[in-house]
Amino acid sequence: MTVALGILIVMALILFIIAYRRRDGSHLKAVDTGRKMLVNLLPLLLFAFVVSGMLQVAVPAQLIQNWLGEGAGFKGILIGGAGGALIPGGPYVSFPIIASIFQAGAGLGTAVAFVTGWAMLGIGQLPFELAIMGPRFMFVRLSLVFLTPFIAGWLAAIFF
Repeated sequence: MTVALGILIVMALILFIIAYRRRDGSHLKAVDTGRKMLVNLLPLLLFAFVVSGMLQVAVPAQLIQNWLGEGAGFKGILIGGAGGALIPGGPYVSFPIIASIFQAGAGLGTAVAFVTGWAMLGIGQLPFELAIMGPRFMFVRLSLVFLTPFIAGWLAAIFF
């Protein structure tokens, strides 16, 4: 976490300096844009972390281990891939939820399937993809990546 934060700070400073050197006030516009994004995303972030914390407390670890742990086998990977596809929102929503499930005892393969399912099959992006890219594109893409979360989870479980 410290390395990621450091990288983001350095990137922000470099970009701020570049914008400042333009001498057109774009550095102030950038800070204001970031502030507006923070205000808009703060409720989403807050509830993502609340859900993440509640999953760790409300769902018994034994239940997660039975259904999603290493001993669950391919059943856990199937649940992970499908569950990942159902998680709405961006990484700021999905990763805290997936991390809490992983920390509660989900297997590595299941966690990989969760992340891959979210990234490749996420139902939250489908309406936008359909509207912008069209149904043919959406169906072609989905048909090509549909099995990927399950294969990735299975390979992670085997090799790691």
